Amino acid sequence: MADHLPKFNGGPAVTFTASAAITGGQVVEVTGDRTVGPGTAASAKAIGTAAHDAASGAKVVVHLPGPVDTAVSAAAILAGAKVEAAAAGKIQTATTGYVLGIALTAATGGDQTVEFVR
Repeated sequence: MADHLPKFNGGPAVTFTASAAITGGQVVEVTGDRTVGPGTAASAKAIGTAAHDAASGAKVVVHLPGPVDTAVSAAAILAGAKVEAAAAGKIQTATTGYVLGIALTAATGGDQTVEFVR
């Protein structure tokens, strides 16, 4: 399947870098900072479907389920981690709070802007 379009347009189509070969229509998961690869079974880091085929290292458009937002980190956050609210209106890696989304970019410490998909 070379090209793939979602059944309904709910979220945005966002460009990432492929960490491995991807086929259009495959479910993809976050594998690094603005990087995706084919999803694995029951992945908690799955974020959407690939719009087209892409070789490892190439750009790939991903259809996301919701909007991409940004917030300031309270501490280090790994790309692919679920995030929740933290003190002072920041975000942190989810523990017991309401999950706001999945981090698309990483933070190496506090006070860094992190992109996440809701």
